[in-house]
Amino acid sequence: LAEIGGEDERRQVVPIHTSVGGHACCQLGNEAFVLRRVQVGREQFAVAKRRLFDAGDHILLAEDMYGGTFRLFDTVLRRHGVLFDTVDMRDLRAVRAALHPTTRLLFTETPTNPLMNLSDIAALADIAHSAGALLAVDNTFASPYFQQPLRWGADIVVHSATKYLGGHSDLVHGVVIVHSLELAERLYFLQNAAGAVPGPFDCWLLLRSVKTLALRMEQHQRNAQVIAELCSTHPAVARVYYPGLPSHPQHELALRQMSGFSGMVSIDLGSREKADRFIAGLRIITLAESLGGVESLVCHPATMTHASIPEAQRRARGITDGLVRLSIGIEDTNDLRDDVRHALDQC
Repeated sequence: LAEIGGEDERRQVVPIHTSVGGHACCQLGNEAFVLRRVQVGREQFAVAKRRLFDAGDHILLAEDMYGGTFRLFDTVLRRHGVLFDTVDMRDLRAVRAALHPTTRLLFTETPTNPLMNLSDIAALADIAHSAGALLAVDNTFASPYFQQPLRWGADIVVHSATKYLGGHSDLVHGVVIVHSLELAERLYFLQNAAGAVPGPFDCWLLLRSVKTLALRMEQHQRNAQVIAELCSTHPAVARVYYPGLPSHPQHELALRQMSGFSGMVSIDLGSREKADRFIAGLRIITLAESLGGVESLVCHPATMTHASIPEAQRRARGITDGLVRLSIGIEDTNDLRDDVRHALDQC
């Protein structure tokens, strides 16, 4: 475990930053170097990009990543001359074919938001390193409790700590963790220059939260498994996306590289009309765009989290108007089961 940098100015570090960094590395359970926590979720990768890449460099991006990440690349980073292509990270042959001589990074989510697709982290690390590139993994949906990408060869791990790490829907925070001291120093230089650090109180909130991460994640998973199984047998549901179900096409990969399946479940109800009826029928679960908190939330990706993606691209990736994403909280299991069943019956 190592922290990079000194304590000469507030924009660089205050003691509680160091405390939060130590807890983050302990959660990863591996030698790691924490870039000072960044101020907001998407800023975590923007910080990394500006220091690691030059104009003309190429990045491979998972094609079904979070809409905000896609927007960052498409409308911001492209203007700085960084080139990128999207690819199905499940298809290793397609990943190899998409490599350029100037490819510097493969960037994936696993599980992805909102379709819960998985990436084989070890295989992608081999491909990236053979091409002289780095592998970055957005581990937000799994959390470090259920998945530790550094152990499988990733070079960079990012978390929207607003979600499971924070866990109480009361902070906006991001974390970048790397395996290399040299890489950490390069990233820290930029963060220090840009001042992309959170305030002490935000760090205190995160420090409070990581102490209960294990307890919360176990209950998130227990509840999500029950809800996924309920949805998989209900006639109103066309498809369930949850890696904990044996019917998930990458269930075996989930068993191999994850120690649990987390609390995110997506369901396809077949049409926007049915999705609207389902959401309106919920009494405990709240309509909101965030996720990973102790309370259960529902989201309509096509009009919320992924609205910035052009409709044709969104539909091609499987994000249909009937898709609904559930962030399953830690409420009483029977209450959540009854709530979802009641809403499904309205469809």
